[in-house]
Amino acid sequence: MKLSLKALHYNPVRNIECTIFAGVKILDMALLTVGSVAFDAIETPFGKTDKIIGGAGTYIAIAASFYNNEQNIVSVVGEDFPQEMLDQLSARKVNLQGLQIKAGEKTFFWSGRYHNDMNSRDTLVTELNVLEHFDPIIPTSYQGVDYLMLGNLSPQVQKSVIERLETRPKLIAMDTMNFWMDIAMEALKETISMVDLLIINDEEARQLSGEYSLVKASKIIREMGPKYLIIKKGEHGALLFHNNKMFYAPALPLEEVFDPTGAGDTFAGGFMGYIASTDDTSFENMKRAIINGSALASFCVEEFGTTRLMNITKKDLQERIEEFVALTNFEMEQVIG
Repeated sequence: MKLSLKALHYNPVRNIECTIFAGVKILDMALLTVGSVAFDAIETPFGKTDKIIGGAGTYIAIAASFYNNEQNIVSVVGEDFPQEMLDQLSARKVNLQGLQIKAGEKTFFWSGRYHNDMNSRDTLVTELNVLEHFDPIIPTSYQGVDYLMLGNLSPQVQKSVIERLETRPKLIAMDTMNFWMDIAMEALKETISMVDLLIINDEEARQLSGEYSLVKASKIIREMGPKYLIIKKGEHGALLFHNNKMFYAPALPLEEVFDPTGAGDTFAGGFMGYIASTDDTSFENMKRAIINGSALASFCVEEFGTTRLMNITKKDLQERIEEFVALTNFEMEQVIG
């Protein structure tokens, strides 16, 4: 299978640009991301950073920008957030009309230290700041969005976003974490019942379902409401479940992993950016979206924060996707008589 990026084509019907990617026409259907735009300070066995740009909303929007030119974000920052980063997001066609900037207040800040396995970590500092009383305001221009990605926030905030949209998007995807399962399980389940796709990791799937087997866990979780479930397994790839169908995508083996902080959000952004761009929510297209999201996440971990993502090209991404395809592309002669 050969993947290719071809020249831009003008689409007069929607007055937007579209591309041909892997033989699929890509249209820019409106994608709304709701998630934190924040500061992080990270320490790993490979080094440490001072305060750098982070946040689920940031990673999702950057990743989705490789596919989608009609992006909208709802979030909040303090007056300490750098204008330079806002300009970079705008340059990537991210509509910041829904980004609240609170005068005299500080941006959400998280600091953490990763263990040698790069999978487990300790939180050192959490300063909610503007995020503590975040009320997501949906601008009028955002109404009628085609796709919605709910980054990791309180389930009450996520629910309020769904309720404030006048028209239900074609696909509502949601991320969450163990923290909300510990302190707000009932509210979380209520919000989960309202979405089409839940994106969580294997540890979260086991806690949410009470089952160790991820296949059994997937059935229990989908009975809560979502038609689709993606279970991320970090360096071991990701699983997609829908009805009686299951798909596994491997992770690309890397020589070095510097910072896994934004990998999950980058995966989600790449996935939803691809889905919104192709305007296709079929199981087959979700397989392709998982590979695209995985490819972007593999770049994200190569440097601290958003640095690597901000510097790759579509050619880099195309080549990385081809590496993923080569991982599992094989021919086999009949060996059973």
